[in-house]
Amino acid sequence: MMRWLLRLAMATLLLAPVLIAVTLWLALDTRPVVANPVAFTPAHIERAKRLLDRNDPRRMRPGVLRTVVVSQPDLELAANYLASRYARGAARVVLLDGSGTLHATFELPANPLGRYVNLDAAFVEGNKLPVLGHLRIGKLPVPAFLCNWLLRSGLARLEGSTDYGAAADVIKKVSATAGQLQVAFEWSDAAARQIKSALVPPEDQARWRAYQARLVEVVAASAPGQGLTLDRLLQPMLQLALQRAASSSAADEHRAMLVVLAFYVNGKGLAALVPSARTWPVPARRTVTLAGRTDFPQHFTISATLAATAGSPMSDAVGLYKEVDDSRRGSGFSFNDIAADRAGTRFGELTTTRDAGIQRLQQVFARGLQESDLLPDVRDLPEFMAEAEFKRRFGGIGQAPYLKMVAEIERRIAASPLYR
Repeated sequence: MMRWLLRLAMATLLLAPVLIAVTLWLALDTRPVVANPVAFTPAHIERAKRLLDRNDPRRMRPGVLRTVVVSQPDLELAANYLASRYARGAARVVLLDGSGTLHATFELPANPLGRYVNLDAAFVEGNKLPVLGHLRIGKLPVPAFLCNWLLRSGLARLEGSTDYGAAADVIKKVSATAGQLQVAFEWSDAAARQIKSALVPPEDQARWRAYQARLVEVVAASAPGQGLTLDRLLQPMLQLALQRAASSSAADEHRAMLVVLAFYVNGKGLAALVPSARTWPVPARRTVTLAGRTDFPQHFTISATLAATAGSPMSDAVGLYKEVDDSRRGSGFSFNDIAADRAGTRFGELTTTRDAGIQRLQQVFARGLQESDLLPDVRDLPEFMAEAEFKRRFGGIGQAPYLKMVAEIERRIAASPLYR
């Protein structure tokens, strides 16, 4: 018996590398099945805003069952964006009556077996959440019953958790019809608290608190009623990020710094995202300017934070949506606001890009950050245009005159040593 067990163990050891190699060979492909570039537009942002406005948790009565409907194009855009942002991939979604399919491609570093993982999954309606009908990774079939068992077990653990039980029980039913996904859910105050805690891990909350404390010190050092320029705020915050990055991730530190700055510059409290922030020190209110204007720091910091935490396609679309909305009923379409958005996006990308980007930021920081490093001179760019004037002069989003102006903005930003 002992000899038989030894032979079995030796055979397993010898076969294991072969089985792993065969599995990888079946799972990996040399070509992507899905190529679906992410392209956000102001229309996407407008639809998302309407969806959020209709289902704003602050206006919901706890215990009332509600249903949100998401179209197939919007669901596919979200899935495709997540795939591109977190796995260098692309995704395609198809919704049918009572079922749906997901095709996705994820890119790997160069290797002899294949650079792509192609996923083919089908879902059917279940009692509460969809269940997996089939799953194939490359040429490798994966048992659906095993995946469904793992999903059920994980959901049961979450629902039984004191930390996440209320949040896990928010969704009551997910169903599909041709081209639409319906999600029935029931909101509660406990779920809101748990979701906020899950969205911002404890380590990120600790980082935010550290940058909030530094911001309190910087603002307190200025005379009461005195305005602050954005570069003056950024310099000591970047100094803290540089110090903390010695024992942490520089990208994580910069993200935390940008979140704190964006909330302060735009007059918001971090307690909106982290309930515990209600007990943190609060910096005194000061007017923050960039190039002598108060709207530029708002555009810049929001776009920088979106780029650092969500990705530049999202930040570009959000900024463009705001300008289109302003041209209809606000202050008007302004290309210099677009410039502040784009500069902020570049800054956010720079602070979270390894090696070259962060090194360039440190070089500029070492000589002393200036306003002109953050945003080039854009005073001559057209602004305050109503929608009719904007379309008359530039033809609308994506037209040749508009693209020419955007290219000029990019040229000016690229001329800065910080973004070059």
